Amino acid sequence: MTTYVLVHGAWHGAWCWDRVTAAIEAAGNKVITPDLPGSGKDNTPVEEVSLDAYVKKLSDVLDGLDEKAVLVSHSMSGMVVSQTAELHPEKVSALVYVSGFLPQDGQSLLSLEESNPKPSVPPSLIVSDDEVSATIDQEKIIDLFLHDCSEEDQEFALAHIKRQALAPLATPVHLTAEHFGSVPRYYIECLSDRAICIEMQRQMIAASPCEKVFSIDSSHSPFFSKRDELVEALLQIS
Repeated sequence: MTTYVLVHGAWHGAWCWDRVTAAIEAAGNKVITPDLPGSGKDNTPVEEVSLDAYVKKLSDVLDGLDEKAVLVSHSMSGMVVSQTAELHPEKVSALVYVSGFLPQDGQSLLSLEESNPKPSVPPSLIVSDDEVSATIDQEKIIDLFLHDCSEEDQEFALAHIKRQALAPLATPVHLTAEHFGSVPRYYIECLSDRAICIEMQRQMIAASPCEKVFSIDSSHSPFFSKRDELVEALLQIS
């Protein structure tokens, strides 16, 4: 049995992993899907949300386990699992990035985004007046995240997407070869992603090589559009 901790990306919550969770558990594994602070069903005020708060949430999850876990990230949470692995490498058997931000020491999500050859999310942001959080233009969410998903899944996601705190996106991670670098990394690239284009995904992989790279012809939401292929890749990593 392998324990998977599936970590959602920005604007999302644990809800995005529902179908993946059932399939992985059906194969005899354990799955944990936490809501990061301020996301999903977690009601932490947006002003209190930070990268440190995200990392503490994952650290608490790992502290509650008797075994190592595979940390699976999507998009933004690549930053979170990377920093968590730096602090607790002995508790993580593998890091998985599903079209995730794969940083190097000193980088933040926003600094990584600056190298995106096809930036699409930043121009679609609607930033709050106090500049603490942001939403995405409703008319662009499907095109950015869900263009190959069923209408049912699109409607489900649109009903659950929440405001995103900006502080975690601007905070750099601090990683070392001794700790973060000691944990095996795997990448699941999404070939048709319009939020983090495949060129950017491959830039990050080239800068931080992984044990293995899996390819899925999917949008930014393979947990909806290509669930079986995503589950197959995750089970191989176990």
